[in-house]
Amino acid sequence: MGQSIRDVMTSNPCTIDADKSVAYAAKMMREEDVGLAPIVEDEKLIGMLTDRDIAIRVVAEGKNPEQVKAVEVASKQVVTIDPQQDLDEALRIMAKHQVRRLPVVEEDGKLVGVVAQADIARKGDDSQTGELVQEISK
Repeated sequence: MGQSIRDVMTSNPCTIDADKSVAYAAKMMREEDVGLAPIVEDEKLIGMLTDRDIAIRVVAEGKNPEQVKAVEVASKQVVTIDPQQDLDEALRIMAKHQVRRLPVVEEDGKLVGVVAQADIARKGDDSQTGELVQEISK
């Protein structure tokens, strides 16, 4: 492909401070029409909260989303990619870890974007996109 992640990523994604509640995160996700909320501290990525995390780790457990902090239920072992890497590397990482979205993080840990399966579908090669979807769906 030859395209860098920086060329296809969604820049400046909406983020949530670590001390915000799950209810706050869910409202932000609804307003922004996204299924992912990066959790940050001083612009550094510390976790990722998905709509599925909210459903499984909060709602299904009967927890109060106003009282649970987003960082408490977010995934903290997050696979990331550097903005200088190319789409081929993103495809490999997404397939290996079976994820649909990768946070784009600079060397200092600062979150600068998110590259999603949809971004690759829009900008990438059709056959590679098909392979990615197949690998992630295994």
